[in-house]
Amino acid sequence: MTSAASTPKGERRRAALVTAASELLAEGGFDAVRHRAVAERAGLPLASTTYYFDSLDELVCAAAEHHGRAELEAGRAKLAALPTENRRVDVLVELVLDLLLGPDPHYEAVVLRYERLVGTGRRPHLRPLMRRLSAELRELLMEIFVRSGFEMDADRLEKLIALVDGSVVNALVAVDPEPRAVAARVLRDALS
Repeated sequence: MTSAASTPKGERRRAALVTAASELLAEGGFDAVRHRAVAERAGLPLASTTYYFDSLDELVCAAAEHHGRAELEAGRAKLAALPTENRRVDVLVELVLDLLLGPDPHYEAVVLRYERLVGTGRRPHLRPLMRRLSAELRELLMEIFVRSGFEMDADRLEKLIALVDGSVVNALVAVDPEPRAVAARVLRDALS
């Protein structure tokens, strides 16, 4: 017997819930992903969230994966569209920051992203997913640097990520209105 969740209609509804939860996660962090908010955003009955997902944790995990995979795919598409020769450092810096900080440069978007990343530590159910996404992100970043003509190994890549993260966190602590600009300067200097 086929369950309703495995029918085309059920798959569309489940996908709509995941997309809605992913949007809420990006806009308001983990606290924004609630059964009622997700159902309303998806335009579905409230009971649909518990019908298609065993728990809110499962829904949050699906949303985080959807969001993370979409960002990785956007990064791959941007890399494919870039010229392979004479790639400017500024273009490289922006592509790397899109992947590390997200494409929205506004202060609140950067704060939310770092809150989500740090908040993962309090959500054991997300740790395996975040490890996989992190490994895929590092593979993509390595490809970006190598294809851009930079000597790169895993150790140097980790140092560059730590440099960006540290500069962003320091900018957030100082309430600098442009943490991405701070990270861009630091990364550009490190690559020069």
